[in-house]
Amino acid sequence: MPAIRRKHGIARAAETDLLKCHASCEERQAGVGEYFLDSLFADIDALALFAGIHPKPDRNLHRTLAKRFPFATYYDLRDDVATVVAVLDCRQNPASITERLQRS
Repeated sequence: MPAIRRKHGIARAAETDLLKCHASCEERQAGVGEYFLDSLFADIDALALFAGIHPKPDRNLHRTLAKRFPFATYYDLRDDVATVVAVLDCRQNPASITERLQRS
């Protein structure tokens, strides 16, 4: 059976999340920010094949965990289009994650 290809996009708020994380990683060590973006974009690109299989911890958005960093990507799936709405650090207070997702 052939794989179903889905479209995906990234909301502005999620782009901002990625850029903030990139800057934070680069402050710690040069080059890590680029590695971070490469890793997260690989995970996001995988949504073209795997969107919809991830759990919905808040009943609204799917969540997938990054493979190499302690981050979660939250996305909405409608009409075979996955839209990334947030990319959040899993080490933060769960209440702040919930608050951020409610603003999305």
